[in-house]
Amino acid sequence: MVRGKSLVYGFVIGGVVSAAAALLSTPSSGRDLRFRAREQSGEWKDMISNLKFDGLRLKQQISETSKEGAALIKDLTQEMKKSVQDWQQTVEPHQENIHKYLEQIESSLKDLEEKVKNNQQ
Repeated sequence: MVRGKSLVYGFVIGGVVSAAAALLSTPSSGRDLRFRAREQSGEWKDMISNLKFDGLRLKQQISETSKEGAALIKDLTQEMKKSVQDWQQTVEPHQENIHKYLEQIESSLKDLEEKVKNNQQ
């Protein structure tokens, strides 16, 4: 931020110095010189005012954009949490069924093993 300010100050000061040098080195009458100096100072004031306004507008836009981004991230996080919870609730009954089926399979395997042992004896 400090670099940006010093850059703007450098442009403004350089512009003023170059404008003054150009005005003073031109061969013209005092009246013309004063008139052009007034015109140039008005133009520079307008330009500085516009730069200041644009800078403030840019600062406000960046602030609004960051606030919107934070709100979007918050909303997205909440939606993701809800989706995960919904998925867990959907999967949970199936997990219980799978465990039941696995227990039934184990029981059936044990029964088969016992039958095979009994038949072999």
